Amino acid sequence: MLTIYETLIGLVVFLLIVQFLKLQWAHRHLPPGPTPFPILGSLWQMNFKVDHDINLDPSMAEVYGNIFTLWLGHTPGVVLHGFQAVKDGLNTHLEEFSGQLKTPFFKRFANGKGITFSSGHIWKQQRRFGLMTLRKLGLGKKGLEHRIQEEARHLVEYFETVKGKSLDPSVPIVHAVSNVICAVVFGHRFSLEDETFHQLTEAFNCIFAFVNSFHFFLFEILPWLMHHLPGPQQKVNSCCEFVRSFIRKEIRSHKERGIPDEPQDFIDFYLAQIAKAKNDPASTYDEDNMNQSIFDLFLAGTETTATTLRWALLYMVAYPDIQEKVQKELDTVLGPFQLICYEDRKNLPYTNAVIHEIQRYCSIILITIPRESGKDTTLQGFPIPKGTLIVPNLDSVLFDPEKWESPRQFNPSRFLDKEGNFMIREAFLPFLTGSRVCLEEQLARSELFIFFANLLRAFTFTLPKGVKEISTKLVVRITMQPEPYELCVVPR
Repeated sequence: MLTIYETLIGLVVFLLIVQFLKLQWAHRHLPPGPTPFPILGSLWQMNFKVDHDINLDPSMAEVYGNIFTLWLGHTPGVVLHGFQAVKDGLNTHLEEFSGQLKTPFFKRFANGKGITFSSGHIWKQQRRFGLMTLRKLGLGKKGLEHRIQEEARHLVEYFETVKGKSLDPSVPIVHAVSNVICAVVFGHRFSLEDETFHQLTEAFNCIFAFVNSFHFFLFEILPWLMHHLPGPQQKVNSCCEFVRSFIRKEIRSHKERGIPDEPQDFIDFYLAQIAKAKNDPASTYDEDNMNQSIFDLFLAGTETTATTLRWALLYMVAYPDIQEKVQKELDTVLGPFQLICYEDRKNLPYTNAVIHEIQRYCSIILITIPRESGKDTTLQGFPIPKGTLIVPNLDSVLFDPEKWESPRQFNPSRFLDKEGNFMIREAFLPFLTGSRVCLEEQLARSELFIFFANLLRAFTFTLPKGVKEISTKLVVRITMQPEPYELCVVPR
C-alpha cells in the first residue's frame, strides 16, 4: 500500500507531467524556441554572457531565427533579434504591441499607473501629457537647454576642484544628470552635499540592482512566496516607498504654493491639468498617476544618460587618439568662452560621431522592457496570440552585422561620410522605435552632447598614475555599467 509520501510524490510528478504537456501544446502555437519545462521555463538552457551576447551555443538566433520564443516560468516571451525583426515588430505593429509588461513585480511596482508601465487609455493620456509638458518646458528649445548648460558648468567646476588628481566620476555625473530632471520636475536643483539627494540616488541604485538580480526572477516566478520572505525584495519595497514619499512631499509643497499663472515645472503643469479635467469622467489625471509619471521620468532620464556619460569618459581614456581629435575639433570650431549649445553639433561632425558611436558601442540596454500583444496577430508569418510578451533585443540591433561593418570595433568614422560630414544610420536605435520610443530622447541627446563637449573642451582624461590600462568590461544591472574606475582629470 502506498504511503502518504509516495502518494504526494506521485501527485507532484503527475502535475508536472500535465504542466509539461500543456507547455508543449502552447509552445506549438508560438514562434520556435528551446523546449520549456514546468517552473523553470526555457531560461535554464541559456548561457548568459556579459559581453553583449545572450545566447546558446550556437546562438539562439542561428538556431531558431530572428524571431523566437523564450519562457520565463510559464510565461512565453517572443524575442525580436536584429534590426529587421525589431523594426518590423515595433513599427508595423504600433497598436498591437503598445501594451506594457504586466508581470508580478511591475504590477506591484507601478500598479498600471504612470507612463512607462501603463497601457491603454492611461498610457495614451499620460504619455501625451508628458511629451506635451516637456515641450512646454523647453524640450528641444533654449529654455531646457539653459538648465543643461547650468549643470554642465557645475560639473566642470567640480572637476576643476580635483586639480588633476584621480577620481571616480560616477557621483558627480549622476548628480549633474539627476539635477536636470529635478529642475524639469520640481523646478529646483540639489547641492552635491544634500543628504536627501544621496538617499534618493541610493534608492534608485537599489531598484536598478534588484531588477537585474536572481531574486527578481524568483519574485516573477513565485510572487506570493517572495512577498512574504525576507530579502532584497523587501528592501526594494522600502526604496520605492522612499522615492514616492519624496515625490509626495514635493507635490504637497507645490499645492501649498498654489498653481502659478505661468507653470514653471512638471508638477505645476500636472496640478493645473488635474484641476482642468476634474469634471471629465474619462480623465486619468490624478495624484497617483502624477507620482508614478515623475518616478518614471527619473528612472528613464537619469540612469541611462549618466551611465552613457560614464562610458564616454572611460572610452576617451581607452582611446586617447580619439579624445585628441575631438578636442582639436572643439578648439577649432568653438571659442574658449563660448557657451556650448546643442545646435553646435552641426559644426562638430566628429564630436557628434564619437557620441553616437559611444551610444552604439556601450549598448547600455541589452533588452528593453517587454511589450504585450493587445490582440492576436502575426509577425513575419509567425502567430502572436493576444497577451504574449514581445521582447525587443536592442543590443542585437546596435551590433547587427548586416547593418554595421565590424560591429565589435569602436569606430566613430562609421557615422561620417567620405567628406567627413556626420550621417545618421537607420540601425542606430538606442532610444528604440515605435509607439513607445523613449519619451526623453531629445533631452538625453542634448544632455549627452552638451556635457560631453564641455568636459572635453575643459579637460583631458587620462589613466591614474601607475595604472597601465583601464577595463572596458561590463557589469550587468538594469543598464550595462562599466566596472568601477578612476581617471585623472587634467585641466587643458
